[in-house]
Amino acid sequence: MSSTKIVATIGPATCKPNSLLALRQAGMSIARLNGSHNSLDWHLSTIKVIQELLPDVPILLDIPGRKIRTTQLDYEPCFEAGDEIILTTNLEHDGHHKVPVNYPDLHKDLSPNDVILADDGTLRFTVSVLNGQDIHCRAEVTGQLKSRKGINVPQIELRTKEVTDRDHMMVKFATDAGVDFIGISFVESAKHVETIRGLTSGSWPRIVAKIENSGGLENMNEVIDAADAIMIDRGDLAVETNLESVAIFQKQILNSATDRSKPVIVATELLHTMIENPFPTKAEVSDISNAVLDGASATMLSGETAVGEYAVEAVTMMQRTCTVANHYINKSIYRENVKLDNSIPKVMGDAIASICQSLPITKIVAVTISGYAARVISMKNFHQPLLALSNDVMAAKSFNILPGTQGVFVDIPFSKISTDHVPECLSILWQRKLINLDDMLLVTAVAYPKSGNRMNLIQTHNVRDLAETMEWA
Repeated sequence: MSSTKIVATIGPATCKPNSLLALRQAGMSIARLNGSHNSLDWHLSTIKVIQELLPDVPILLDIPGRKIRTTQLDYEPCFEAGDEIILTTNLEHDGHHKVPVNYPDLHKDLSPNDVILADDGTLRFTVSVLNGQDIHCRAEVTGQLKSRKGINVPQIELRTKEVTDRDHMMVKFATDAGVDFIGISFVESAKHVETIRGLTSGSWPRIVAKIENSGGLENMNEVIDAADAIMIDRGDLAVETNLESVAIFQKQILNSATDRSKPVIVATELLHTMIENPFPTKAEVSDISNAVLDGASATMLSGETAVGEYAVEAVTMMQRTCTVANHYINKSIYRENVKLDNSIPKVMGDAIASICQSLPITKIVAVTISGYAARVISMKNFHQPLLALSNDVMAAKSFNILPGTQGVFVDIPFSKISTDHVPECLSILWQRKLINLDDMLLVTAVAYPKSGNRMNLIQTHNVRDLAETMEWA
């Protein structure tokens, strides 16, 4: 198992059971659905298929948020550089003469000579004339404007609401459908995260905050603190800031998130050429490797697996590339030291690192309800696999977003006045054949928990000795 997880976007090309099984076999760890595309009925049926077929695979639903997009078009216009394209906030049009966008005030916020970017910045238009709801533009490049493509207007203050009416509806849909993570777009504050969290049923779904504009970068630390995980959406980040700085921004976000033990998904165009080609470019493979070396918990495929012709091949290539990069890290040739505070969990994490280097530990076991211990340990990129056990079924499944981690649900009570549940957890691992006689385990848990008391117990065990002592069959 590669330590770095792979998020695969499920779309028309991969929503059938045989395709989902093939993606899982190739290395998919998390299934992503893009709420900006397809109907809610399609999403609900796809969610049910994934939950029934791959019950251990967490589902991430990206909700549209305040991102501006073209609507679903009957006609997707092609154009040459210099041609006129008319965008409009009048939703009655279908693309034949004018291309509607979903932000009703766009025509009010623009002025002549403003620049509009579309489809992750691959299309560029200059505003020439504003006529009521119609925005007349000059195409600066040759291309095609397709349905549901993102629209960006850099350096213009748009009056979009932080949490839209559609967000309210999508969060309720996600909660009712039982997805594990919600991805929210253009997050610029902890308040945005907490507003979305307030719309959920409580602890679930977990929140993945997407940092993809200058506001998100400026308030990066508070966003990371508030969210359960971070996504670096490099497509919007490139057009909302500047392309030449995206790699630096990626490193800054990853460093901050690692310091806070929060997992990060690196997304957008990692294997873009494999949408239509069976092999990636060398630059794409290098991009994935560098994301892993920088500390990414997961790398993400979008169109490559949603609509691409080589979805399984793309996951296989990403898995192989991540495995090689993880092996390089584990050989300690490349490792960046992160300054940590002196809290008990942080120091215990350092102690675990020392034990894992000094003893022939083969597996790490974290007995944790919420997943705090799993997050702290996984962010250290140990070469040993981490088995994270929880008696909360949703929490256990969510641990699969963490690098090098397998979430395990155990249907037993965790005692607050003893540690008797710890050997019972190990027995369950034995019964499920997740540990064997040749394993040496490092086990961490919290003993006699009180508020703020976390990860204060470390044990080491030879499984062969445990099996004899506990009389495991």
